Amino acid sequence: MIWYITGGERSGKSSYAQKLALELSQTPVYVATSRIWDEDFKNRVQRHIDDRDARWTTFEEEKYISKLDLHGRVVVVDCVTLWLTNFYTDTKYDHEQSLKLAKEEFDILVNEKCTLIIISNELGMGMHAETPIGRKFVELQGWMNQYIASRADKAVLLVSGLPVILK
Repeated sequence: MIWYITGGERSGKSSYAQKLALELSQTPVYVATSRIWDEDFKNRVQRHIDDRDARWTTFEEEKYISKLDLHGRVVVVDCVTLWLTNFYTDTKYDHEQSLKLAKEEFDILVNEKCTLIIISNELGMGMHAETPIGRKFVELQGWMNQYIASRADKAVLLVSGLPVILK
């Protein structure tokens, strides 16, 4: 089962996904995909850690989530945007190569016998990126979101903390 949870920044995606995970399992898994880029980001990550209690198992994996033993578990992957950023920076901003690598990794991950709750951002609904690198990243994010959503069993858009069921 694949749940796709999307929305804008601070729309309530993580809270929604964590609540859903706890409804599905007493011992869910949280996969954090972020790198700690600066002090502000470190504080943001700490806030997410503080939101979870002892029922959660947390893994930090920047790109190769399929390496983790997730068999039979309910897994929150937070989030696609940061996960893609890692591919994008590691390929020196090659959006085509990043998309190829991310799709390959996603295809391996969905074959794992687990329930996935995948969080992503809808970047295309926000401001227009100022730089060519930023614009290509928004395209990359949009293409990957479409790819994940097409494979998802359920999809939910969060708007101002309110879930809108897409499928």
